[in-house]
Order: sequence, then C-alpha cells, then structure tokens
Amino acid sequence: MKDKNREIPVTRPTLPPFGEYCEEIRDLWDSRWLTNMGEKHRQLQSKLAEYLGAAGVELLTNGHMALELSLQAFGLSGEVITTPFTFASTTQAIARNGLTPVFCDINPTDFTIDVSKIEALITEKTSAILPVHVYGNVCAVEAMEEIARRYSLKVLYDAAHTFGVRYQGRGIASFGDASCFSFHATKVFHTVEGGCVCFRDAAFGQRVANLRNFGLAGQEEVLETGSNAKMDEFRAAMGLCNLRHMDENLAGRGRVVERYRERLEHVPGLQLNPLQKGVEPNYAYFPVVFDEAAFGAGRDQVLTALAAQNIYARKYFYPLASEFSCYQNRFNPGLTPVAAQVSQRVLTLPLYPDLPLDEVDAICDIVRSCKK
Repeated sequence: MKDKNREIPVTRPTLPPFGEYCEEIRDLWDSRWLTNMGEKHRQLQSKLAEYLGAAGVELLTNGHMALELSLQAFGLSGEVITTPFTFASTTQAIARNGLTPVFCDINPTDFTIDVSKIEALITEKTSAILPVHVYGNVCAVEAMEEIARRYSLKVLYDAAHTFGVRYQGRGIASFGDASCFSFHATKVFHTVEGGCVCFRDAAFGQRVANLRNFGLAGQEEVLETGSNAKMDEFRAAMGLCNLRHMDENLAGRGRVVERYRERLEHVPGLQLNPLQKGVEPNYAYFPVVFDEAAFGAGRDQVLTALAAQNIYARKYFYPLASEFSCYQNRFNPGLTPVAAQVSQRVLTLPLYPDLPLDEVDAICDIVRSCKK
C-alpha cells in the first residue's frame, strides 16, 4: 500500500462520471416529475428486463421491500423454507408477512441452501421456498424447481448477490416464480437505494405494483393494505447511468478476484469461493473460509490483523438469522450445523472495481502472514 494512512473498506460504491449523472437528471427540472413511476422509472424498468432476461420487472424503493411485497403478493400462509445463512432482510420479510421461517442447512461448497435437505422439511403448512443465491453463487435451480412443482410450492429467490449472473445461458432472474434484487449502494449494480422483483406472471407483477403504491388501483380505489415502496426518479436515473458501465464494472471486479485467487488459492486451510460450472459470474464478493487447524489462525485473528492496517473485512454472514436476538429461543441453530460452521469461519475481503492490485497484494500478504 502506497499510503499507510489510507483505509480500505470491504466495499465501495461505484459511481458514474458526475457530468453523466447531471445530464441524466437535467430534464427532471423541466418536467418536475420526481417520483410516482415517471419516465426514468419506466426506462430503467425496460432496460433491466432486457439486461436481466426477465419477462417482467417492477422497481421498488429497496431490495427488502421487493422481498416483503412479493411474499404478500403471492398470498402465502404458514411456513416458508429458507436458509439461515443470509442477511437479516430475508428472514424479516418472511416474519413481517406473518409467515414462519423454516431453516434448511446449506451445502459446504457454495454456501447456498442444500437442496437435498429441503423435502424433509416440507409439511402441510409449507407454502413456499425462499432460497438465497449467496456471494454470486447460484442455487441448485433445476432441483429446486422440480421439488416446487411436485409439492405445488412457490419459489421466490433472494437474488440480491447475483445481479447480472447468467446460468446455462439464461439470466438468473428467469428462474423460479420470482427473483428479488437489491440495488443498495454497495451492490454490484446500484441506484443508491433500490431494488426490483423479476417475474413471469403479469398478474403477480400488477399486484406488486399496487402494493408498492399503498394498495391503490386508480385514484379512488384501495384494493388492499399496501406500502409506500416507490423508486424515485433520481435513483432511477442513477440506475440508468450505472447500467451503462456494467461491463467495465464487472471487468474491474474480475481483475481483483483473479489476483486474490493467484495469491490465496493454494494456501492450506483456506477455502475460496467456488467456480461454478455453467455460471457467468458477477464477482460480487470474495469470501474466504478459514480452517483454523490447517491454517493456524482463526477468522477473527485475521480480521483483527487486517483492521490493524486499516483494512476492513466483514464477517458475512455472522451471526446466522436463526441466532438473531429478535428470534431468541425460537429457532435451534444446531439443526443447521454446516451453516453454523461456515458462519463462524467466513470472512469477506475487500472487493470493488477500482481496488488497486498492489492493495490486493497487501491484503493477501497480511492474510498469509497470519498462517502459523
């Protein structure tokens, strides 16, 4: 690192050239249409459907509301099978709909829900499966949809980590009944804050659109209890700008990931994110799972060593959703031992497109120096 005082965050938002964004929002001063599904909203909706390979797209104020309102739009009841190895939003969207999360363990290779363990959790109360594509890794989508078909269950993917990912030549948004994306500032693609749901059923999309706008159907009719989850024009404009730069964004992220792999791939005791067959990646995160016995140092020791040099990695995901204080004594994390083990050992290293490779080397040097 050239500047010893510089801090390296775990991620940093990408931004388009300032002038490009100013030009994109210039006409808003003329139209004064700042929110409520204006021209920028409609443009971004159309361009995202094309980019993601989705039949339909509805934009929302954030990825959490995409999940929460999608669950509501499906009209679910009872139990939803999901993973505890995820961000808080996934489980909270289930709980806030009055549904019961049923936690399935993950597989130890790519950290996605272990599809082989789902059927044992299905009961007469099960109405849906909510898998999570983790770190850009794709769930076992074919097996998932076969199970859902046999048991007549909805499949709603939390796809917050997989914007732009393609599997077997198909956009990841084309799988399942719906897929929800987060456009938070730290994601591969962002609108500062925002999100969307992609879907095949137009009636479902219309219901999400209604729920997003207080349940309104026209100016004088309110069909159901909705929310205010509209994406405004300024955020849609940011999305239009950032979408133009996705190729260079992904290329920059790919360079960083390649250097990490060169430096860490063959270090005993380190498990890196897998390269999945048939997947075109988006290089969303760079997780490392530490086997303390083989490496000689635990995850927390490495985290401390990095922080001492102003390098900020993240224990992502820790703790498990089933261990949250708000669910105290409600779930048993011991029923998902693989997820528990990974959660206690994983560290995501800094990753953003313009992270200099010499700083990647410095990060790797610190990690390797912890080995005993």
